[in-house]
Amino acid sequence: MAVPARFWSASRVDSRAVLEAFDAQIRRHPELDASSGQVERDDRVIRCFGDGWTGVAWCDLDEASADAVIAAQTARFAELSRPWEWKHYSYDQPPDLADRLIASGFTRQPDEALLVAEIADLTLDMSPPAGVELREVVDEHGVEALVSVHDEVFDGDHSALGRTLLDGIRRQAATALVAFAGPTPISAGRVEFHAGTDFASLWGGGTLPGWRGRGVFRSLVARRAALASARGLRYLQVDASPDSRPILRRLGFVELAMTTPFTHPGLRDGTE
Repeated sequence: MAVPARFWSASRVDSRAVLEAFDAQIRRHPELDASSGQVERDDRVIRCFGDGWTGVAWCDLDEASADAVIAAQTARFAELSRPWEWKHYSYDQPPDLADRLIASGFTRQPDEALLVAEIADLTLDMSPPAGVELREVVDEHGVEALVSVHDEVFDGDHSALGRTLLDGIRRQAATALVAFAGPTPISAGRVEFHAGTDFASLWGGGTLPGWRGRGVFRSLVARRAALASARGLRYLQVDASPDSRPILRRLGFVELAMTTPFTHPGLRDGTE
């Protein structure tokens, strides 16, 4: 797997080795809710069908195979009659894969940066600002608080995410934190622990507008990193938006690649 030179870093993180480990351990072994999720593997792609996420998680294409494989995935996901996603990474081949996806009816969503930090290099005792308390999600009430924050910060209905998170908590494969100012949930994020790998993944991290810039996000990252450290995991990975990217870099995260969701509306009754 070729690692673009512009993503190499002079930090302690060996960018090439970590990206190869991420690709092998995480992308090629997606984890879904065992009760409702399904993973399908072909020689060229790995597909996920889950309550929380459905789409292509990994691919190994070339110029000769790309168009036919894209068409095959479109046909396979058409059986679901619902939207799905192709998760593209900047090192995926062929180099014009993004253009081929757009030509095949996909819509490009905002780019995110694949960031990774060595947990041992992070500051894990960063406290939230005065008047804010971080509470670990342990039950449905905590999930409801997290979903309420996500609904307001990211828009949309995140109830499916709440169901997936609750299952992950029960399996000890994930947990989440909600920041409260008094009785009001103001920020939330989750962390997934990938058993048998070197990685934990951060997701969410949304904060209500009135509380941004006060250190709530940084404290959520530090506490989740501490939880991952307690599990013996080495790396913390996050797909970072432009808003969170500068904060995470200051905390010690290194950019390995860019990742872009390409969404497809799915086919219904034979039409798009």
